[in-house]
Amino acid sequence: MRSSILTAAIAVAIGGASFGAVAAPSDAELAQLKAQIEALQAKITELEERTDAQSDVNVDTATQLDKLATGAPKIETKGGIKVTSADKKFEASIGGRIHFDAYAFDRDVADTTGTTEFRRTRLTLAGKAMGWEYKLENDFSDSSPTGGFRDVFIAKNALGGKITIGQFKPYRSMEELTSSNEITMMERPFASATGIYSGRQFNQGIGYLRAGDNYTFGATVFNLRNAAGGRNEGTGAAARVTFAPINNDNSTLHFGLSGSTENLNKGSANVSAVANYAGRRGPSQTIATTTGASGDSIDTFGLEAAASFGPMFLQSEYAKAKYGAPLGRDQDVETFYVMGSWMLTGHHKPYKSATGVFGSPKLTDKGAWELTARYDTIENKDVANREATSTTLGLNYYINSNVRLMFNYTRGENEVTGDETGQYAVRTQFSF
Repeated sequence: MRSSILTAAIAVAIGGASFGAVAAPSDAELAQLKAQIEALQAKITELEERTDAQSDVNVDTATQLDKLATGAPKIETKGGIKVTSADKKFEASIGGRIHFDAYAFDRDVADTTGTTEFRRTRLTLAGKAMGWEYKLENDFSDSSPTGGFRDVFIAKNALGGKITIGQFKPYRSMEELTSSNEITMMERPFASATGIYSGRQFNQGIGYLRAGDNYTFGATVFNLRNAAGGRNEGTGAAARVTFAPINNDNSTLHFGLSGSTENLNKGSANVSAVANYAGRRGPSQTIATTTGASGDSIDTFGLEAAASFGPMFLQSEYAKAKYGAPLGRDQDVETFYVMGSWMLTGHHKPYKSATGVFGSPKLTDKGAWELTARYDTIENKDVANREATSTTLGLNYYINSNVRLMFNYTRGENEVTGDETGQYAVRTQFSF
């Protein structure tokens, strides 16, 4: 810029000299021209200094903006809210679920009342901090201060797997370990905390889980209490192993087995197998009980088989538990179910190899319809006619990845009372 302006100035001077051939300028005119050139030169110098200073400012501003861009946390709002620090050492996410149910009954012998309820209203805070994971989940549908605690733990990757400390589900029962956002029916079968593990869905302890592309192994040692339970000296242990010999994007074949022992001790509550054979808020039947004062144990063995081929899904579990008794013989309880579904829209239920369970179908630009059916039974083999069965038909509509509508009709049978209550149930589910 400086050279071009100087060139113009010189051209003006030369032009003046050319005109001088016609009429020579006076000394005063030459002095005036010289002064103008010097003033112009000073102005050029000032402008160049300003330009250099502005360039430095621009460079510094760009540097600061770049630092802000690379040093700012990453915020994601797809579904819930997730914040990750720039160095990825810290992470926090907020999620939740709302399950709103309505029930109506075909009454028989048992006295039942149709109703509505919030089956689940949970908020979840989860994340990572300096190589550790954490999760704090509370269900506000539970009225007690700590009764709503669900998963409350810290975890660390170690020994080729993950170690978890706190309150969480013991590694047993495939359907129990499946998220309530993704279970096929509105309620879980008897081979879970809805039956043979009644009231023992979450326990406090330490667990280890290792998983590969087609296998999992999990083991847990725990105290026989949860956040809402009383202090006691009862202890338990559970382990589960799974293997999927076929596992690809469109086909999965799964097998698994689990074992659990629960040893009652000082302060332990009574432990029972209870069947809600006509759906939630319907009639129930106690199948077996071991009293806390007895100091006896409950030992359970379980088998799993499941398959997902294209739109077809099948899942079955068998469990056998021995409920200890202080007087007389121990009582054997057996339960099994067979459950299946068909995705009417051609979708596929994917396999979660990290936990050895199945999830919800992956949706794109349209929803998905799913027909479901399940036969479920539980029986005390040492007490005559202590048996209950449930037959359930259902329909699920996945509106999008966050919203699902469910309908179940359950027909229950209680061999103890002869009751055959039926239940119509609908659920509106939102999760994020």
